[in-house]
Amino acid sequence: MMAFLRSVLFALIFYPGTLVAVLGAFPLMPFGDAVVRAHAMRWAGFHRWCCRWILGIRAQVEGHIPDGPHLFAAKHQSMFEALDLLITVRDPAAVLKRELADLPLFGYVAQQGGVIPVDRSGSAKALRRMIRAATAARDSGRSILIFPEGTRVPKGEQPPLQPGFAGLYKMLGIPVVPIAVDSGKLWPRNSFIKHPGIVRVRVGEPIPQGLPRDEIEARVHAAINVLDQPQG
Repeated sequence: MMAFLRSVLFALIFYPGTLVAVLGAFPLMPFGDAVVRAHAMRWAGFHRWCCRWILGIRAQVEGHIPDGPHLFAAKHQSMFEALDLLITVRDPAAVLKRELADLPLFGYVAQQGGVIPVDRSGSAKALRRMIRAATAARDSGRSILIFPEGTRVPKGEQPPLQPGFAGLYKMLGIPVVPIAVDSGKLWPRNSFIKHPGIVRVRVGEPIPQGLPRDEIEARVHAAINVLDQPQG
């Protein structure tokens, strides 16, 4: 019952607060994308505050976030890491599915803030568009954050990586940092009720550029799923 009440309170505070944040971004747009991104980071901080003090959920980060542009490849089990990692990784250009980037108000603000929309149909045109946006972000000194399995998955599931990840890895020419999370144990996919506890965020060692596709995909897939392995 307490988890349900916490979840209701979270919805009543976070989502109206998000609407205020989205509307508040429009007057900032004439001042440039850096100002809009700083505003987005405050929104991510608001999400972290709501998770910590309303839901009782917080992250425990294991490992080190390296300096300089990297391609961060993270497990995706809930909305928690989609926003919390923006702070942990320090303002990356996040790869966002096209459906969210096309939402009224939110999608426009997100694109002004430098997200990288991706069409999950996997067409060559969509991949080229994603690579161009990611290259521009890298050239500006920003890291890129991608959820290479393509969507949120229930805890325990380990689908193959989507083809867009290998394309980014090859074209960007920067190291990959895998990130494993186990948020699904507290925030199950498609569940309204969130449970208090600690989300483990394990940051792996950087994987160098230039590896064959099969090898980089295998190494990243294993690293982002390491928290789903049976404990023995």
